[in-house]
Amino acid sequence: MDALKSIDVNITVELGATKMPIHHLLRMGRGAVIELDATEYDPLKIYANKTLVAIGEIKIDEGQLSIEVLEKVTKQP
Repeated sequence: MDALKSIDVNITVELGATKMPIHHLLRMGRGAVIELDATEYDPLKIYANKTLVAIGEIKIDEGQLSIEVLEKVTKQP
């Protein structure tokens, strides 16, 4: 069990998603805005090595952005 404690995992937090034609992506430049399918109040999906592990929300404290875990996601049988 101690060996597991030293393994690093990649954490990714998903704010939202969208689909767009590739030609829109290729034309984007600085200042381009990508609209997502989420609002500022929607919960965020938290992934560990591409596996959904939790749901959370954005927190900002003295300019520092962080994510508060609201619930752990368990695998469904």
